[in-house]
Amino acid sequence: MFDTMTLTKVTGAVCGSLLVYLFISWAGESIYGGGSESHGGEEVAQAYSIPVEDAGAGDAAAAEGPPFAELFAAADPVAGEKVFKKCAACHKVDNTNGTGPHLNGVVGRARGSVEGFAYSEAMASVKDAWTPESLELFLLNPKADVKGTKMGFAGLPDVKDRANVIAYLASVK
Repeated sequence: MFDTMTLTKVTGAVCGSLLVYLFISWAGESIYGGGSESHGGEEVAQAYSIPVEDAGAGDAAAAEGPPFAELFAAADPVAGEKVFKKCAACHKVDNTNGTGPHLNGVVGRARGSVEGFAYSEAMASVKDAWTPESLELFLLNPKADVKGTKMGFAGLPDVKDRANVIAYLASVK
């Protein structure tokens, strides 16, 4: 079934396909390539440049907002209970573990200390307690706070939501 001629045809077809792909890639890059490019050693600027003012400095101060301690002091546990519904897919507040550990009494409890729950090595290695501030950092971006955590949640981007859900968790014993 596979003789030398068939093998040669298949190899030629694969090489030809790769060559066609390479030519299309080069053509697309030369037609649609963005930014400044170099042609024969001279720099060619982009045809349509739109100047953008540096808006980063003003946005950083506006995005920072009030300190977390102020927001936490004024947080609403009832609103936090509504936000907790996002967490309830994995966590429970009835002293039983789900996909994640139960969160009864989590504020003030040592990290990775719920009996019967298999924590990731990264979470088990963290020995400090869950303070409102450490919970706030973790809920902002769990994977950045504890690298290697098994928690797949992306985080809560709104600082008010984080403060409210932490206030709710502090009220659940």
